[in-house]
Formats: sequence, C-alpha cells, structure tokens
Amino acid sequence: MNGFRDMIERHAQPGRLIRILTRPERLEPPVALDRVAVAQSGLAGDHGRAGKRAVTLVQAEHLAVIGAMLGQGPVAAETLRRNLVVAGLNLNSLKGRRVQIGSAVLLITGICAPCSRMEAALGHGGYGAMRGHGGWCAQVIVPGQMTCGDVVAPLAGTDESAR
Repeated sequence: MNGFRDMIERHAQPGRLIRILTRPERLEPPVALDRVAVAQSGLAGDHGRAGKRAVTLVQAEHLAVIGAMLGQGPVAAETLRRNLVVAGLNLNSLKGRRVQIGSAVLLITGICAPCSRMEAALGHGGYGAMRGHGGWCAQVIVPGQMTCGDVVAPLAGTDESAR
C-alpha cells in the first residue's frame, strides 16, 4: 500500500457526462449535442486545438460555485465555453490520469485557465470567480464516441508526462 497514492486512485463513484458542447468557430456560440465523435484532434465540429488542449472539461458542480461568487445562481455551461460538463467526480483529482467516457479515452493534462473574456461574459469579478473552477484540458488518447449520460470512469495509473 502506497498511502497517498492509493487514496488518490480511489473515487467514491464514477462521474457522468451531462453536456457536450462544441464551438464551431472562434467566438461563436457553443452548440449543444447529445452525441459526438472524438478524434485525436478533439471533438468533431469543434474549432479547438489538437494535443494537450484538444478537449476541455468542467465540473457541473462548479457552475453553482462560480455563480455564488458572483452573487447569482449557477452560470450556464455555454458561457464558459468548455466542451464537456461532467458531474459526480472531482476533476481536480484526475490530473495526469486517463478517463474513459463512452468509447473514448482522454488524458487530463492541466487546468483550463479562464481567459480575459470571462470578465465580459460573466460581469464584474467573472475572471476571479473562474480561477480554480475553470475546468481542465485533456488530450485524446483513444478516439471514439461520447453520448450525454455516459459514465466518466477514471482508469488505473497515471501518465507522469502530464503531471
């Protein structure tokens, strides 16, 4: 038993994919989908970039946290422009880990820091409210399909190159 390493590997439950959003063009409104094909370069129909930032994820639970810091209700996932909204699993605990969603496998590579546009999108204090809650970036390891409602399952082991 490795103590902390074993505890880091444990999760109370798998998560769920509850929203899929693609951004067809830069600055254009995101499009909600029920199902999406995932290639090495990211989600089909998304203008994102290949590599360690091919897919972006945010925790559904953080939408309410961001809203609370702004003195309002939960913010809309579309406003944050992340690709995948997941619930029930702490994304912060998955850095350097692989997760399977549908038939695709992603490697959580690093935080998805807010950009300065969040201040305009969310109002005064929006950028600050997003810090630490803006989500995570991921690289596509195994292309496949994802559907809303799919399980978000952490896979065993870490990828030290993503740490």
